[in-house]
Amino acid sequence: MRPVLIGMGAAFFFAFTFVLNSSMQLSGGSWIWSASLRYLFMLPFLLIIVLAGRKLRPLWHEIRRKPGAWLLWSCIGFGLFYAPLCFAAAYSPGWLIAGTWQITIISGALLTPLFFETRHTPQGPVQARAALPIKGLGMSLIILLGIVLMQLDHAGSLSTRDLLFGFVPVLIASFAYPLGNRKMMELCEGRLDTTQRVLGMTIASLPFWLLLSVYGAVTVGMPSTGQTFQALLVALLSGVIATVLFFKATDMVRGNMQQLAAVEATQSMEVLFALAGELWILSMPIPSPLAWCGVIIVMIGMALHSLMSNRQETRHIHLPHNQRVEKG
Repeated sequence: MRPVLIGMGAAFFFAFTFVLNSSMQLSGGSWIWSASLRYLFMLPFLLIIVLAGRKLRPLWHEIRRKPGAWLLWSCIGFGLFYAPLCFAAAYSPGWLIAGTWQITIISGALLTPLFFETRHTPQGPVQARAALPIKGLGMSLIILLGIVLMQLDHAGSLSTRDLLFGFVPVLIASFAYPLGNRKMMELCEGRLDTTQRVLGMTIASLPFWLLLSVYGAVTVGMPSTGQTFQALLVALLSGVIATVLFFKATDMVRGNMQQLAAVEATQSMEVLFALAGELWILSMPIPSPLAWCGVIIVMIGMALHSLMSNRQETRHIHLPHNQRVEKG
């Protein structure tokens, strides 16, 4: 239950991404700077945290051990995650993007067979390819049903072009984020803590952000003071606080793909927090009753998903103990 609660806390801070990206877009800011400034601003915050804990040397050793893998999975997990989300903000409101982003629940589940998990057997723990979490996928579909209802009221007013540009980039991001995160956990094998891993991925993805910044400077010019400040807020609230919380939650269930899928499912709460934020900060019109029905379904789906996750966790905890009693 604790990893799920931490995941929900991460969802709250992640929601600032969608609200502030919409605010920057409405004020005329480019998606290029919304994306690149977040990670450029994240770097000094994370560096200070890791230096204060005297944990920079082990991180540097890990990056030097496999620099190519760090570069690849960091650019996928951070670059191909956040740049498409910011691009989509130019064509859809924040709460709608947050709703579409919940496809990552399905995307993360579909990626499960690509990884291995620890299973307890009478002969001891073994590594086996993870099975597709069918039951968790069913609970995720309930959550997505609620999210679809939340979007229906607004989606009818969008053009085909806006729907395409607002959906396809988010679909790409929904696969890139869990893929990059899981591959980096697999690569580190528990040798780094959460903050070290986030800093390492930020450093390794710097070539992506620097190239994007150069492209932005040439094509749209430099960002305004207002956009720079809001990007700084996104970096602190979403980039540092939310990312560290989410990676902490996923680290706690590393090796158990069922629990990992449950933690990733908590990110569906982002749409609720983003909706509340846009109502309060951007004075967005109150959604229709149909959208509020979607909110209720999302909450029910989250409760069912957490309940199923806890039952599975109990079985995972007690199974090895029972086997040892029988053998003794």
